[in-house]
Amino acid sequence: MKSSVREDPDECRSIWEKAWPAKGLFDLWEVRSCFHDAFQRALSFHVVEEDGKILGFLPLCRDEEDNKYIQFPGETWHGKTWLEQNRIIARSPRVFDALLDSVPGSVHLRYLVENPLFCLMGQVTPDELGYLFSPRLYDFSFQGYWQSFSGKTRKKLRAELKKIEAGKVTYRFDRLDDLDRMLVMNMNVFGQDSYFKDPRFYQAFENLSAFLHKRGLLRITTVLVDGEVAAVDMGAVWNSVYTLLAGGINPEFPGIAKLINLHHMERSCREKIETVDFLCGDFNWKERFNLTPVPLYQINLEREASAYYGQFHERQFACA
Repeated sequence: MKSSVREDPDECRSIWEKAWPAKGLFDLWEVRSCFHDAFQRALSFHVVEEDGKILGFLPLCRDEEDNKYIQFPGETWHGKTWLEQNRIIARSPRVFDALLDSVPGSVHLRYLVENPLFCLMGQVTPDELGYLFSPRLYDFSFQGYWQSFSGKTRKKLRAELKKIEAGKVTYRFDRLDDLDRMLVMNMNVFGQDSYFKDPRFYQAFENLSAFLHKRGLLRITTVLVDGEVAAVDMGAVWNSVYTLLAGGINPEFPGIAKLINLHHMERSCREKIETVDFLCGDFNWKERFNLTPVPLYQINLEREASAYYGQFHERQFACA
């Protein structure tokens, strides 16, 4: 086997589009490039080949701030990456090890989707849980989903929603200037813990919204109460998966987050969308709303940096 590291952007894109399966939104090169263009971290794409055939692929970036390698596109907040649906492409445990051995320093990979090889690899540990809503489980019936709650829970939710609906609740969709409102509300609620306090992350989302809008994938949902913007969510629909990407709420409307999330579920049932991806982070509501938890994994290896960092290198691995 031959292991190589590619750093040229055009070559990296070519390998990505050849080796990386496009199953979800975050698998699209253009989506990840929105973040890479904002963070500008050096590419380090590790490839294991045999007779010209790709057996393993690990796309990384060099995080100079924390002195480690992280998954492409290299976006971070408080030292952790954000994008999910990450993978290690490897045909066998030997290829898996070869990929990790080819990284000349510490490496931290997060939000890895499950791989049958993980049970054989000691480096892999549990990460956070992702959360999905599958309308098909309820025959695309929102009423069927509603009935999955206990009577006590339905009663409590109705009481909370009734307080909001005492005002005039209306929705509007795909209004681009509502994204500015969403970003401001997000930063007002989360303060320094908002991703958008980092100008690079802010720029990445501006890049992302522009790309999604151009491709007809962008979905903006705005809830108004008595004419005042109460909540805005940004998402995208691709390959029959609706991915919720970011949101902002007006704290003057308690319970508004529940209302907009239920709206996403009702609309997804009506449009027969296969999956709604609410991403990681429970925030005290996702399991209570009967979303399906999906385990994700991580690899965190602390190692001394190699002297040949930054140089194209090629090594031969003996076939065991």
